[in-house]
Amino acid sequence: MFSKYLVAGALALVVMQVSPVVAAASKPIPPSGSVASPGLPRGVTAVTQVEGITEYRLTNGLQVLLVPDASKPTTTVNLTYHVGSRHENYGETGMAHLLEHLMFKGTPTTPNVWGEFTKRGLRANGSTWFDRTNYFASFAANDDNLRWFLSWHADAMVHSFIARKDLDSEMTVVRNEMEMGENNPGRILYQKTLAAMYDWHNYGKDTIGARSDVENVDIARLQAFYRQYYQPDNATLVVSGQFDTARVLAWVQQYFGKIPRPRRVLPTLYTLDAAQDGERALTLRRVGGAPLLYAGYHVPAAPDPEFAAIELLALVLGDAPSGRLHKRLVEKQLAASVGAEPFGLHDPGAALFVAQLAPEQDVERARSELIAVLESVAAEPVTAEELERARAKWLKGWDLAFTNPETVGVSLSESVAQGDWRLFFLIRDRVKATTLEDVQRVAVERLLPSNRTLATYVPTDKPQRAPAPKAVDVAAQFKDFKPQAGATAVAAFDTTPANIDAQTQRFALASGMKVALLPKPTRGGAVNAVLSLHFGDEKSLADQGEVPALTAAMLDEGTAKLSRQQIRDRLDALQAEVAFSSGTGSVSATIATKRENLPAVIALVGELLREPSFPPAVLEEQRSQALTGVEQQRKEPEAVVANAIDRHVNRYPRSDVRHAKSFDELVADIRAATPDQLRAFHRRFYGASHAEFGASGDLDVPAVRQALEAAFGDWKSSEPYARVSDPLAPVAPARLVLPTPDKQNAHMAVFLPVPLMDSDPDYAPLTLANHLLGGGGSSRLWVRIREKEGLSYGVYSYLAWNQDERNSPWQAQAIFAPQNRAKVEAAFREEVARSLQDGFTATELQEAQRGLISARRLSRAQDARLAAGLASNLRLDRTFAISQQVDDAIAAATLEQVNAALRKYIRPEAFVYGFGGDFKE
Repeated sequence: MFSKYLVAGALALVVMQVSPVVAAASKPIPPSGSVASPGLPRGVTAVTQVEGITEYRLTNGLQVLLVPDASKPTTTVNLTYHVGSRHENYGETGMAHLLEHLMFKGTPTTPNVWGEFTKRGLRANGSTWFDRTNYFASFAANDDNLRWFLSWHADAMVHSFIARKDLDSEMTVVRNEMEMGENNPGRILYQKTLAAMYDWHNYGKDTIGARSDVENVDIARLQAFYRQYYQPDNATLVVSGQFDTARVLAWVQQYFGKIPRPRRVLPTLYTLDAAQDGERALTLRRVGGAPLLYAGYHVPAAPDPEFAAIELLALVLGDAPSGRLHKRLVEKQLAASVGAEPFGLHDPGAALFVAQLAPEQDVERARSELIAVLESVAAEPVTAEELERARAKWLKGWDLAFTNPETVGVSLSESVAQGDWRLFFLIRDRVKATTLEDVQRVAVERLLPSNRTLATYVPTDKPQRAPAPKAVDVAAQFKDFKPQAGATAVAAFDTTPANIDAQTQRFALASGMKVALLPKPTRGGAVNAVLSLHFGDEKSLADQGEVPALTAAMLDEGTAKLSRQQIRDRLDALQAEVAFSSGTGSVSATIATKRENLPAVIALVGELLREPSFPPAVLEEQRSQALTGVEQQRKEPEAVVANAIDRHVNRYPRSDVRHAKSFDELVADIRAATPDQLRAFHRRFYGASHAEFGASGDLDVPAVRQALEAAFGDWKSSEPYARVSDPLAPVAPARLVLPTPDKQNAHMAVFLPVPLMDSDPDYAPLTLANHLLGGGGSSRLWVRIREKEGLSYGVYSYLAWNQDERNSPWQAQAIFAPQNRAKVEAAFREEVARSLQDGFTATELQEAQRGLISARRLSRAQDARLAAGLASNLRLDRTFAISQQVDDAIAAATLEQVNAALRKYIRPEAFVYGFGGDFKE
């Protein structure tokens, strides 16, 4: 259960709002009051329809949004309660989030919620934010799972335990989640920035809550909070994807309709802060990481017509590399990277601008320049080119996102929380209509010293203040709103391995590149692709340092014909996302775009791969960012432990491409790389003779083939290629304890070499054994360490399956408070030993088989996964038939085989343990 307050890294100021998703056809339905609509179940009325999303109401007040989409065989259900940390009272901070955790502790009829999720193959979670709490699950389209999940939601709305015993164990888990966030300076700086910005409003209080409130919460108050807000008239149910509308409405009425409309009246929240009247500043001092700056400004609420201009202004200033902050700070080497994030909230919110510095960069100079850029818009107005670039990028993100029906419910959660789900469409229209004058006016009004939280106080004779915050009449915003036509309905596609193989077209280019294309219907003509190049061998890749990785990182930073800004603009114009990544002797490009644009995107990717220019100034930016990343990892328990275990099990010398580098070695290699070395490496190794291209989605096959021939057909590799082998070798067992001072969260990792690959007969039995031990929501490790003892927010195990040779490490991980290390280690050892001695049960195995097969089917419904699988199969000379074989092997595995595989390969006496944290002994 990941709450939205978590900050993933220094640059991720907040978890980004999920991009909106739209559905098909626009047709208003007149409100029908309490009269049953013809053809609908009794007690269900149709309210309105906007661009394919239809709203219904139950007599008890439950709002229901249905978003049918048969383009892929998945269903997503999201239930949003209109309550978040904004609704908490004194002494109740963190209560909404804590209640989110307790909802998964079950009801009298469903006492093991996570176990049910796992055996049904549901990808489920919940999250808490300022204005809402939501619970969601995606699964392969299945009436039984859909009906069960709806019934569980209705049951949980009324009959959840919210018991003292569960609070006692889960409170420590939430506290561990809090400690995990305490390790991240960026998240804590974000928390303290909002606290300084707000005097009275609850947006100034982090969703995770105060430690004292979480530790001392009164169960009676928590139960009262649940009864007050977890009611049908305070909830929105969203069902999206492949389903039968009539059946869903009947089930919704069957399960939710019997819940009576509550008699209580929800409190009206009216607190708004006055306009800020002076600069505010704060300083955070902790061990580890690199210098980081936030500048926060108060902005209007999301329903306010001016918020669209705030969204665009954030891109004009904070995008990279076109944004002003990037040009003035990063390109001038005052900062390693920059960013911006406006919060779209129910009440007046905030826009945060960030500058991440490298360790050696000057904080004062960066801070002065950050403020100068942000508050100079009056003197240096936004240009038409800047606005149109920002608009194109925002609309591209909006447009690309709606092709995935699995994100509709979560996306609508944010609009529901802001006041009305139709804001999802209204903000799009407002972005399209926003003028240069609108953006300039909002910038001048909001980006003021007196509205800033960052710098030192400076007296002034003529204080300027931003407009006072105001409530927004959301209903009035729709006076002139005209929904656009929705997308055409898309035919269903059978994602069985046999049909995938039957529909896939395979061929090879003259250069040697292998191609696999899977044309299939998708919403909005979406298509995903993966292109992989392989090069070099063990000898030729020796002594290359970080040159291969930096070469890949520089591919989209400029070519002989295009600057990096022109590349970004071209990608935005083509509605495309392209990302490069590197591995040992390989580089890959992932592509997401639309049918009509894919040939042009292939041509662009071909130019990026074949003609990179490696600008020296940009290499310095990449170097600075890489060094900053290393510096941040040096003190992080997880990174320190991972590096120590890697170096313990690694047997290769410094010159070998397989060598596990220390942090200092990594820094030395990053510093040593030069533009000439990158150019020489590219000339020597890059080519398409040993390459694969896989694509899945709405494909124009002849056009794609022609584009691939033009881009890569004559591009042959000059160096021989042989995959660098990494065979299994003996590893000495060990127990490594590594100090990471001033870190309130600790990390445990366990490593064990396993002499298997994914084509061996024991693949399925051991996969099931690991799932039961530590891979699922009802696994032994999860239930013992997370559920029963509440020692860890996250504990799991997994197998890093090797597709090429028998060397597939088994690994386990857990996070915990440093003082609980002995308890976590003892519980881990005991559960592994108990599983080895007693084995698993037939019931456990049946649930694991069902859950794993369902999860694999869900994975095959994702075009990005299909594209990656097509490319991988080309390299391995496989088809998706092997996926069916694995499904069959999982289904056929016996309890004796699973228990035997566990005992054969999981050998505690050979474990390598790593512990990182601020341990006080």
